[in-house]
Amino acid sequence: MKAFLMFEDRDFEPRKSPVPNAEELMQDLELDTLFLSMAAGDEFLHEAARSSVLESLHDLESIQYRQQILTDCMSQSNTVRQIYAVAVEAIEREKKVWGWMSARYPEGTLHRSIDVLQIFVELLKRLRNMADLHRANFHSAGFRRFFAMLQSELNDEYLRTVEEHLERLKFRDGILMSAQLGPGNKGANYVLCKPSYIARTWFERLQNWMSLKANSEDREYVYEVHERDEAGYRALSELRTHGIAHIASALAQSTDHILAFFRMLRLEMGFYIGCLNLRDQILQQQASYCLPVPSPGGQKTLAARGLYDVCLQLGSNDRVVSNDVDAGNRSLLMITGANRGGKSTFLRSIGVAQLMMQCGMFVPAESFEACICSGIFTHFKREEDVTMKSGKLDEELARMSAIIDRVAPHGMVVLNESFASTNEREGSEIARQILRALLEMDVRVAYVTHMFDLAQSFYQPDDENVLFLRAERLAGGQRTFRLIVGEPLPTSYGEDLYRQIFGASPAGTSSASQTPIG
Repeated sequence: MKAFLMFEDRDFEPRKSPVPNAEELMQDLELDTLFLSMAAGDEFLHEAARSSVLESLHDLESIQYRQQILTDCMSQSNTVRQIYAVAVEAIEREKKVWGWMSARYPEGTLHRSIDVLQIFVELLKRLRNMADLHRANFHSAGFRRFFAMLQSELNDEYLRTVEEHLERLKFRDGILMSAQLGPGNKGANYVLCKPSYIARTWFERLQNWMSLKANSEDREYVYEVHERDEAGYRALSELRTHGIAHIASALAQSTDHILAFFRMLRLEMGFYIGCLNLRDQILQQQASYCLPVPSPGGQKTLAARGLYDVCLQLGSNDRVVSNDVDAGNRSLLMITGANRGGKSTFLRSIGVAQLMMQCGMFVPAESFEACICSGIFTHFKREEDVTMKSGKLDEELARMSAIIDRVAPHGMVVLNESFASTNEREGSEIARQILRALLEMDVRVAYVTHMFDLAQSFYQPDDENVLFLRAERLAGGQRTFRLIVGEPLPTSYGEDLYRQIFGASPAGTSSASQTPIG
């Protein structure tokens, strides 16, 4: 049995090693806030969210397949949570079944497998009943196939047959087996035989036992072991072990197979449960979300309305400011403007939304449309290296070198204040060469910078490949935290920050003066 709720044609198998740039994405985009919200205190859901979000999908069909399933999950959240609860219950109850000696003794393996399978049959019945009751309410190809599988493979006749076999394997009336003499008169070719009649109730078993005692003299061979004959009981135990060894092994494999199904179901459903947990928190804060519209890689689509940084929103009691953007098919977004004007927050909102879209999730916006990227990379400024093993510029160049080694055409690189650790002329020249190389590779770049020399060198009013956004600043210095289309200005308005901190303008300046960048 397969769930196929993450991929149309295969199971979801998280990477054994993390994505190469996972640490940078986590730190720069503050993704742990997102994963904690999806987990809602559940460690397993946290890991499921992390592995699924960071392992981006790169084809349109796979993203749409998950989006359809997620749509069903959001419309039928109670049923979905019940399915997940069944998978969790199966795994937890299996752990509690006694079986410390089952690895050494076939009879222990047999008894434990029977106990576990009886639990699994009960829970599989529950899943099948859910399929019967709720299948009509689900419309995605993934869920309809999942429910159809439950109904076809777990029909009443099959489940009844399984229960009969499990009852028979308890051997309440003893074991019927055949064997042959092998070399040295040792037993060989042990075969477990199916009895012609099985007593189901205690009264039937009593009648069967009395009938056997009454007719014992008619049997040709009868051997009774004395109650103090330890060697005889040990020999009988060995015969019993030989008889049930193969069936115990087969039953254990069946148990492992069904357990693997429940584990995979828990993992795949865990992603959607995380999405539901996140949606609930977004709705509590009266924020918006939408299913994005992905387009194939290479089309350079990026348009959003009401886009906001979901990680910032999850940590705030107030509504955060959202932004609109329409980059069209432009390859470079150059973002400039006043200090603390919302530039870095906007940059994170783009990166997080792209990641969420490419794992099949909804995104924090009123509407969002973007092309599929071959990879998403971030390069944000870091604090000074306290170990002094290298300077800040060396550290920035090393991280950029690692990105260049991994980025491919149709990828996305998000840069925040990169190469501002040196003087403006040197930093601008380094960034300029890297940007041109990335654009030649057909990589989309979003860059927040205060380096006017860098921004101005790319500004051409009629250039259809670059979109310039600027953090809005009102006449009195107030920040709206919105991004507007506008050319770069040779100022970062440092005086605004000085007045905010010290309550007065720097000596020798007027309230209208501007602080040059660099």
